[in-house]
Amino acid sequence: MEEEDSNTATKCTPKTTTCRGIESAHSHHYHHHLLQNSYYRFGYGFGFGFGYTNQYQTFPALLPLPPSLPLQLTVSPPFPPNHRFGARTHFKKASRKQNNPLLATSSDSQFQDFSVSQDVENKENGRKIMDTKQKPLAVARRPDSGGVEGKSITLFANHFLVQFDPSQKIFHYDVEIFPNTSKEISRMIKKKLVEENSPLLSGALPVYDGRRTIYSPIEFQDNKLELYISLPISVGELLPSVKSMNSDEKNQHHKIFRVNIKLVSKIDGKVDDFTPLPQEYIHALDVVLRENPTEKCLVSGRSFYLSSMGGGQEIGGGAIALRGFFQSLRPTQQGLALNVDFSVTAFHESIGVILYLQKRLDFMHDITQRKMTSLTSEEKKEVEKVLKNMRVFVCHRETVQRYRVYGLTVEVTENIWFPDRDGKKLRLVKYFKDHYGYDVVYRNLPCLMISRRKPCYLPMELCVICEGQKFLGKLSDDQTAKILKMGCQRPRERKAIIDKVMEGPVGPTSGDQGKEFKLQVSKEMTRLTGRILHPPKLKLGNGGHVRNLTPSRHDRQWNLLDSHVFEGTSVERWAIISFGGTLDQKSSLQKFINQLSQRCAQLGIFLSKNTVISPLFEPMHVLGNPKLLESKLKKIHKAAFNNLQLLICVMERKHKGYADLKRIAETSIGIVSQCCLYSNLGKLSSQFLANLALKINAKVGGCTVALYNPLPSQIPRIFRQDDPVIFMGADVTHPHPLDDFSPSVAAVVGSMNWPAANKYVSRMRSQTHRQEIIQDLSTMVGEILDDFNQELSQLPTRIIFFRDGVSETQFYKVLQEELQAIREACSRFPGYTPPITFAVVQKRHHTRLFLCDTPYFSESQLLDENVPPGTVVDTTITHPREFDFYLCSHWGVKGTSRPIHYHVLWDENGFTSDEVQKLVYNLCYTFVRCTKPISLVPPAYYAHLAAYRGRLYLDPSEPRSTTISRASLPKTIPLPELSENIRKLMFYC
Repeated sequence: MEEEDSNTATKCTPKTTTCRGIESAHSHHYHHHLLQNSYYRFGYGFGFGFGYTNQYQTFPALLPLPPSLPLQLTVSPPFPPNHRFGARTHFKKASRKQNNPLLATSSDSQFQDFSVSQDVENKENGRKIMDTKQKPLAVARRPDSGGVEGKSITLFANHFLVQFDPSQKIFHYDVEIFPNTSKEISRMIKKKLVEENSPLLSGALPVYDGRRTIYSPIEFQDNKLELYISLPISVGELLPSVKSMNSDEKNQHHKIFRVNIKLVSKIDGKVDDFTPLPQEYIHALDVVLRENPTEKCLVSGRSFYLSSMGGGQEIGGGAIALRGFFQSLRPTQQGLALNVDFSVTAFHESIGVILYLQKRLDFMHDITQRKMTSLTSEEKKEVEKVLKNMRVFVCHRETVQRYRVYGLTVEVTENIWFPDRDGKKLRLVKYFKDHYGYDVVYRNLPCLMISRRKPCYLPMELCVICEGQKFLGKLSDDQTAKILKMGCQRPRERKAIIDKVMEGPVGPTSGDQGKEFKLQVSKEMTRLTGRILHPPKLKLGNGGHVRNLTPSRHDRQWNLLDSHVFEGTSVERWAIISFGGTLDQKSSLQKFINQLSQRCAQLGIFLSKNTVISPLFEPMHVLGNPKLLESKLKKIHKAAFNNLQLLICVMERKHKGYADLKRIAETSIGIVSQCCLYSNLGKLSSQFLANLALKINAKVGGCTVALYNPLPSQIPRIFRQDDPVIFMGADVTHPHPLDDFSPSVAAVVGSMNWPAANKYVSRMRSQTHRQEIIQDLSTMVGEILDDFNQELSQLPTRIIFFRDGVSETQFYKVLQEELQAIREACSRFPGYTPPITFAVVQKRHHTRLFLCDTPYFSESQLLDENVPPGTVVDTTITHPREFDFYLCSHWGVKGTSRPIHYHVLWDENGFTSDEVQKLVYNLCYTFVRCTKPISLVPPAYYAHLAAYRGRLYLDPSEPRSTTISRASLPKTIPLPELSENIRKLMFYC
């Protein structure tokens, strides 16, 4: 029994904010980067007795650009290459037509009506009242023509200039298709519509976004059209009461679709100095450039996949990794540019459901040997969790229909009966024998339910996983390693792949649509001039004396061989606990203690060679029992007279009990813990011991390094020694993509010392599921300001706020709400209104920088190296008017470096480009866990670590529903309170 998945268009839209792959292996150690959505055509045979070839290919339509906020000016007009902006700004409201919320992206807005409540005086009675009209916030403009400090370097960026004829009119038509159908069928309808109705369409070759919008370079004959399109649809037997067709009959019939087309607007690209290019026009050109790749490739989000890019590679667990390319049209200082990049991600294998389950779930491995055995209730739950919402098609007959799995039947296949149209009871296994001549083999497995509304069942063995479905499950370490390897291209190789895409038959320059709309895309990467900022001089310790060091190596790393950490701590009361491990491994613990103590001493950290109690040895199962684990940890703490500074936990392997251990230690007991694996203890390399020592030192209150020339001496116009400044970072971590119940976790961190600014306290809160705006930001910022006040006996004179994890579509909403929350936090202190700078930090973008042929490095080094640390770009490829820049602050050891994109949305401190770039780059040298500059400004990195730690605190025993509707989400469960002992420490490092 089967039912067509007719509502694919509404239920299969991928979320662009959540990605589950690894976009490419790149250099820096920030290991939580995720992959851009990807998609690829990939077919697998089916091995259960059928001669089956997968001829049905899915072509999901393009994701629409996200909605804009009201009252925005869109992007600026194209500018000549290397055009540089002064500080002059222009504002003009966009027309209503330009602000179609379905067509605009806020990422390119020039002005937004964001609110800050204002107290105004009521003239009638002299009282102050809250003004109901809210004052708009204007996003920060670039304050100058870009920075000038540093050595110049010539670079390529993977942006390709797009030339267009501004006078070319584009006609926007709304299209409705009845009955509602899937995206791939919609595209088939559009294709046939163009082929059969050329005169009505004035001979145009329009482009289609796969949903409700058609753009044409020529006006159609009429502003309103109603057409009927007939498509052959393979149907087979949709209902059990329909008799089987004879083998010589075609399982085809023609389905009629009614198509209504209506003119919405006529737009062109004509602009002047005061009006930016309409966002709708940019969106139209974007759809034009995607038309040919969409027709010839498989599409996911903004990425395309094709066999010429290397096919797919199995990565185990029912997943394959697929290669493809990403493209997106962006407004830049040089004009409109197409950002094209290499992309890799994981998808479900298109194989039979039973084979898929065997690869995915251990207990299904021997299912072919135990055909007569049923699944236990727990096993059934696991199978249902894996298959729920998966799209499948059947192999016992030809069909182009897809079905969505809603669940599993209560009964096994053997016991399933169903009524036909006449109300007669039919046995499912007999039905398939009579109608298809097929004996169901796995009769003790449940069937797939493919309808919510009525009984529609499919035996698992007759179903195949549809290709092109993104793998949303958590990738294993082995899967992650394989996908990283696939995506790990050195700069020269990555650049060659991108150049090949631009020259290729399915790239954005292929097809006739560009000519129709008078578009020309350059096949040459944008050549630009960047700058290499000078590394700061660092302050280290040396036997109680300060030692200065300037990182001079090409990778800007430094070592501590003849130096100490800047501030070493003393750990006298500590303990060690072991979970699992062989006898040999356990016997090596004393050697580990001695060598760690020695390595700490070499680094200027005191770690007593004697633990407060003898090492404890526990079996691994203790980690799986939270109550027992808490009991063990409390005994250790009590043995140290409730004054334990550090607990080192050595584990045989990674275990989910790690989360319980951290939660119990940091909330119930109040001890700092450091975990490591026996596999690392077996090597006991000096580097491993040093890394462990640096983390321990930071967690218990020390710091690794400081800037030799403090910030007030480097940026004297903004900072002063006697006027302390706080650097804050904020991030939100969301639950797993398949989890539609758990809360999101927000974290805020703030620096507690000045001018060193290298020690941070944290606050974490749970909040509404997938809510990006930080709900308790005002409270968290207020608490951090309190801590700062206690530490320095005064409030910070300036607040520099780095916000991580925000997509371009949410920039302005986040600014509007979170800036107000920061101001509310400040208002709790009488008369306290410090100037605030609010900058968004973006990791997940597709801009890459490549060295030109002229090497920056000496001839002895490889020419295909990454750009050097300190490379900054703030012209040509950056926003036409807003205050943003790309900074690659780290050295790329593997793959191609990804520069971080910093976008200053609000700046009351009046930074110049040079000042803010120097600030961010210098801070990247102060990260406590390593002796090299990191890729991400530390406040944002610490916020990410703290948010991740907060997620571990969510009790894993809480029920996780996958069926509850978003509208009925329960109240968010609060995180447990941090223990007072560790609240001001960097325990999350």
